[in-house]
Amino acid sequence: MEVFQRLFTMARQYYARFILAAICMIVAGGLQSALPLIAKPAIDEIFMSKNIAALKWIPLAVVAIFLFKGLANYGQNILMSSIGLRIVTNLRNQLYEQIQKQSLSFFAEHPTGLLMSRITNDVQSVQTASSEAITALVKDTFMLICLVGVVFYTDWKLALIAMVVFPLTIYPISRFGKKMRKVTTSSQITMGTLNSLLQETISGTRIVKAFCMEKYENDRFAAENERLFKYSMKAVSVNAISSPLMDFLGGLGIAAVVFYGGYNVVQGHSTPGTFFSFIAAMLMLYEPIKRLTNVNNTINQGIAGAQRIFSIIDRPMDIKDKPDAATLPPIAKGIDIENVTFCYETTPVLKNINLSIKAGEVIAFVGMSGGGKTSLVNLIPRFYDVTEGRILIDGHDIRNVSLQSLRGQIAIVTQQTILFNDTVRNNIAYGDIRKTDEDIYRAARAANAHDFILRLPDGYDSNIGELGTKLSGGEKQRISIARALLKDAPILILDEATSSLDTEAEIEVQEALDNLMKGRTTLVIAHRLSTIRNADRIIALVNGEIVEEGNHDALMEKKGEYYRLYNLQFKDEGNGNDRLARDME
Repeated sequence: MEVFQRLFTMARQYYARFILAAICMIVAGGLQSALPLIAKPAIDEIFMSKNIAALKWIPLAVVAIFLFKGLANYGQNILMSSIGLRIVTNLRNQLYEQIQKQSLSFFAEHPTGLLMSRITNDVQSVQTASSEAITALVKDTFMLICLVGVVFYTDWKLALIAMVVFPLTIYPISRFGKKMRKVTTSSQITMGTLNSLLQETISGTRIVKAFCMEKYENDRFAAENERLFKYSMKAVSVNAISSPLMDFLGGLGIAAVVFYGGYNVVQGHSTPGTFFSFIAAMLMLYEPIKRLTNVNNTINQGIAGAQRIFSIIDRPMDIKDKPDAATLPPIAKGIDIENVTFCYETTPVLKNINLSIKAGEVIAFVGMSGGGKTSLVNLIPRFYDVTEGRILIDGHDIRNVSLQSLRGQIAIVTQQTILFNDTVRNNIAYGDIRKTDEDIYRAARAANAHDFILRLPDGYDSNIGELGTKLSGGEKQRISIARALLKDAPILILDEATSSLDTEAEIEVQEALDNLMKGRTTLVIAHRLSTIRNADRIIALVNGEIVEEGNHDALMEKKGEYYRLYNLQFKDEGNGNDRLARDME
């Protein structure tokens, strides 16, 4: 099977440890199989013949067997666990790296909780299969072979009677394995949905409480949790029925052996020691068979998890470097957008866009929601690739340069401020981790953030909580501006960076943005049109097409789309024309 081959390839580099572990497993299995052989001399020589010499060496032999068996088990547990943990550590790293490489469209298709489930639950099932299951498989298989040898060596006729039961176990083992794989897949999918629900409701708890939706969310969680319970119970049922069925089949074999073997002892054709040695071997024989049945279930659980993991690892990247990708030099001339069309799946969002932006120019994009402003700006750092046309920076098609060199020239400040559950210092340093503390302080001052940072309990070392929950909206935004300032990128993207702020906070943030924009090629997605009156050019987008282009005064005189949007935004503050006149003074 392909999944097994890939896991084996990952494990092959640890072959030395596996060989040592296999030796330990063989030793442990062999010593376990030797115990029934001790039963024959113990009964015949000690209890039947009263042999004093046997009374001395047999107990010592038993102690030695258990001692070395314990040491061998310890060795194989340590070695196999280290292999299994190393495999899943590497697998988890590969999975995370692959997720990080995916485009934004990938994250739109895969909820956060589902991806978290892949990295945690699915990988955990592979760990169990790659360490515990393989250990049991090697150890119990060898023990099974040794015990079969013991029973045939002890009494081959009784062995043939007992072996009749083995073929009866093949069908249920196979059927249980298929059932377990199906149930495990359903269970893992449900666990991903549950994780996604948790992530959404916990991060959005303010909205849940504001709309009094606690009961609704409780019911949603309970429904998914109940579904998970049902799948888990199905898995428990499959596991639970395996053992009693094997016990029953084993009981049939042992009953036949007791009848025939006891008859031979009564008739004098066999000794009690031989009979009890055989019974001991038979009883021990069914234990590894039962464990191997459970191993089959565990392996199928691991296969289901591995298939889901590899489905992401094998997913081709939508956005990636070409093999001969060049390094993009610092922008000197400008950005040219030529005949660009962009579609989400099959839906066109941008249609034949042509635009030239000079280096150092401030360009603002305006339009109603859904007009294509954000989509256009997202094409510059290649968060998505154009469907048709091309985007050039200083004459270089951005698809022909490395993502590292392209995105290294772009800083972004968004409306939805993304900060990390870390210190203020580390959040600002995220812009460029190579910069010094003095650089961080300088960026914070330029972002009007230094003073409020010093008022925090631990200053720059204060933890700001998940997504910056310990800060106000304006403070979070100024931290993100300081982060962009520290990066010192020549191209700046501002995605409605002040739209969610109150007036006082907006003034402070706007001052910080003015500092950030100095000397940079700036692309602004504007929500509050009053903030872009000084832009070099304003681009009006309607249904994915450029319908107007010019500065504020020219577009207001034209009385087209921009004029309509401007008046629409201020119509609730008295007469729109009066407000417009005041703004234009």
